[in-house]
Amino acid sequence: MIRQLRENEVLPLDLLLLADPSEKLVKEYVSRGKCFIMELDEAMIGTYVLLPTRPETVEIVNVAVSEDHHGKGYGKCLVLHAIETAKKQGYKTIEIGTGNSGVVQLALYQKCGFRMTSIDRDFFIRHYDEPIFENGIQVIDMVRLSLDL
Repeated sequence: MIRQLRENEVLPLDLLLLADPSEKLVKEYVSRGKCFIMELDEAMIGTYVLLPTRPETVEIVNVAVSEDHHGKGYGKCLVLHAIETAKKQGYKTIEIGTGNSGVVQLALYQKCGFRMTSIDRDFFIRHYDEPIFENGIQVIDMVRLSLDL
């Protein structure tokens, strides 16, 4: 089951930090967006955040699934749920970004209909104090994708 996090619930920071290692940035964008959680047997196993960015445009700024549930299709369920939620809320475009080394994420987002639109060069150098590595590659650039709803 996927639902919006209730106001009185504790933010699933452990999950959110799987997709974004900056607690400061996570708390900042969650405060401006809406956090959704995926539950399995009453445990939170996944999350995403929808953040309005421009008129009629929303961005998925964090998609995370607990490590012991990887490879089971839950990430795709979260992305598809975000797309449907954005449609229901009247948005015309949904965007998402991932690091240059996120080959699994890039494949997932394209399977869900997103198309690459741009590269934000040096994004992770500008916004993160510590270097981030994924798949043995330093994460430097943000690959931006979008989907017309």
